[in-house]
Amino acid sequence: MSATTPHNPMFNAETAAMGLPADLSGAVAVLAVALGCGLLIGIERERRKGSGPHRAFAGLRTFALTCVAGALAALTQLTGLVVTGAALVAALAAMAYWRDRSDDPGATTEVALLLTYLIGVLCAWSLPLAAATAVGLTGLLAGRQRLHHFASHWLSPGEVRDGIMLAALVLMALPLVPNRPLWGPVLNPHVIVQLVALLLGVQALAHLSRRLLQARHAVALSALASGFVSSTATIATLGLAARERPADVRLLAGGGLLSCVSTQLQLLLVAAAVQPAWLAWLWAPALAAAALALLWGGWMVRGAPAGPAGAQQPPDEDRMFSLWGAAGVAALLSGIQVAVHALERWLGATGLLLGATLAALADLHASLAAVFASSPPQAGGTAVWAVMLALSVHAGSKSVTAGFAGGWRYLLALAPGLWAHTALCVAGVYWMAHR
Repeated sequence: MSATTPHNPMFNAETAAMGLPADLSGAVAVLAVALGCGLLIGIERERRKGSGPHRAFAGLRTFALTCVAGALAALTQLTGLVVTGAALVAALAAMAYWRDRSDDPGATTEVALLLTYLIGVLCAWSLPLAAATAVGLTGLLAGRQRLHHFASHWLSPGEVRDGIMLAALVLMALPLVPNRPLWGPVLNPHVIVQLVALLLGVQALAHLSRRLLQARHAVALSALASGFVSSTATIATLGLAARERPADVRLLAGGGLLSCVSTQLQLLLVAAAVQPAWLAWLWAPALAAAALALLWGGWMVRGAPAGPAGAQQPPDEDRMFSLWGAAGVAALLSGIQVAVHALERWLGATGLLLGATLAALADLHASLAAVFASSPPQAGGTAVWAVMLALSVHAGSKSVTAGFAGGWRYLLALAPGLWAHTALCVAGVYWMAHR
């Protein structure tokens, strides 16, 4: 089968050899979808085209005919005809660009015309994919002003730099890293880089969300954002602020509880990156606990001033994430995985429980990542009890931290919601393991 042989069900082996469609209705469907895609893109370009002698190149009819031409070329099953058509459309677009005498001769319409031809060709392979591509192209063309404003004015230089770095990590580094553990089930370079990418992506998303809503609920948004890095550190920071401003204890305790929402969501991210089989056991308990912490914390924060009262603002607002911070967290996760795996090999099931408990005192996600990497979920297995124990121990660690950092009033305001959402998560894990 040639490179241009459609994989559409309307073609079979005999008719493909003859270069004819299996039935006329299938060919009509391909041409109809191609016409619709061309009209959709053409309508958007017609609105930008203008009128008079200085109107732009190509409009509604040109785009519609180009897309149908691509579909007809693909239906003939002639590779040379498809390539010749693409070359003619490209030459036409190049000539139109060369003859453009406007002050801002962008090449968007010319490139869009060539893509429209290829969408027509794609209609013979997959109608849904062709239609989705046409909708995406139309949306991209229609969002010109907003995209230009977003790129030129809204994004800061530091955010652009971080975005390029994150894209390079995900699109270039991650596919090249070997995907095999170096010792037992742990120290997988691909998993480590994937964890770094997840941490950076979550930090970037939280940063951009906070910028969009920076004028409202600064305490809640800052707590949610910093909770993805360390909920314990967030609770400690807000506790220190509570000592300085006792009147804001309820507000700051609510922010500390909201940071636990990030803990539960990041728990699912770690499970997805390290051992996806755990997601079937954790998604419901983690989301239920996150919802409870969100509602409880939001109720406590309600009525908070719009300014950054009690919120810890990062020193460099235009940076979306901390690469060294994310790398440090990933290194901590990997190191604790190695330690827990070593204890498990030394002491068996007892070592797994002991290692998970000790690791949870410092970092819940590192502890659970080690448990996830060590064994898949099993009903009544040691790993499930290790997860439940780690969640409980980490809640106790947060409570002690809150008491030392913010005093007893801060602890009393935070502890009910903290232990309620933890108990809900632990009970959910137990139920999922024994249902």
